Amino acid sequence: MENPLSGAEFAPETVYLNTASHGLLPVRTADAVRAAVDETVRGRVDMTRWFAVVEEARTRFARLAGVAPARVALGSTVAQQVALVAAALPPGAEVLVAAGDFSSLVNPFAVRGDLKLRTAPLEDLPDAVRPGTALVAVSAVQSADGRVADLGALAAAAREHGARTLVDATQATGWLPLDHGAFDYTVCGAYKWLVSPRGVCFLTVPGDGGGLTPLQAGWVAGERPWDSCYGVVEELAGSARRFDTAPAFLPYLGAERSLALIEEIGPEAIRAHNRALADRFRAGLAELGHRPVPGDSAIVAVPGLGDASASLKEAGVEVSVRAGNLRAAFHLYNTAGDVDRLLAALSGA
Repeated sequence: MENPLSGAEFAPETVYLNTASHGLLPVRTADAVRAAVDETVRGRVDMTRWFAVVEEARTRFARLAGVAPARVALGSTVAQQVALVAAALPPGAEVLVAAGDFSSLVNPFAVRGDLKLRTAPLEDLPDAVRPGTALVAVSAVQSADGRVADLGALAAAAREHGARTLVDATQATGWLPLDHGAFDYTVCGAYKWLVSPRGVCFLTVPGDGGGLTPLQAGWVAGERPWDSCYGVVEELAGSARRFDTAPAFLPYLGAERSLALIEEIGPEAIRAHNRALADRFRAGLAELGHRPVPGDSAIVAVPGLGDASASLKEAGVEVSVRAGNLRAAFHLYNTAGDVDRLLAALSGA
């Protein structure tokens, strides 16, 4: 039976509730990747056309993020793009992060060795910004338990104290509408809620580049890439493209199709759908006597149930375990029936 939200775009053979680890690929995305592989096998590689599709992926993400495409840089991983922000900070700069936040966001600052890395509980983060804080870095939605950061309060506190902001939107964009332009930098891995192949990551920067140095700049970062293939790149792109790394074609060709699907359905509709399923699960958990981590999120974490993941897998229900919590993540390809299957498995029915 087709999902009323996503139609026949997905074909899971399990009750897949693990988007917080990796999203499922739409049929259209898999078809695009297969076509590109076939073109490569047959010697029909058309890089000019492929680059045009990559640019369309940039544009589609920009619309979802609420920024101009000129503010979006392309990369492969969160840590890779966060490292550009870390490298731009002067020695001794203070970076404030949430306790227990995802390592790919935090560790690029830690390995510098000459920065002051300070942590505070997520709910206390806005109050922890102080004079001398150079940057606040936080995930919009926490990977371990689905808690949603108070980004409005955090941005206001950062402005008050002259700090820049970096938001990791990997666990948010695709189900939680978010104005990326409200922050200095955002980073978003697309393989979770944007249902894209792994190897696609977007970085948004201010119009002036936000003081970043394009340390990874190769020929694709040139204003005229095809004239920048040899020797020093004489003119870097005037847009955020100067921070691009050469795109992994297969993931990006697929991502363009995935992003088109997210646009067609609409983040608001996806948010309403996902939250309704999460609320159904929370209500069912209460009836079973379990207390999930409080919040209004598409990710539901249940302390004390991590050991149930193995039996759930045997029952055909895919979840994950993070920080000892059983973590279920509800997305556009899930249904109320999936929630009921999960609850029935947890109850031993």
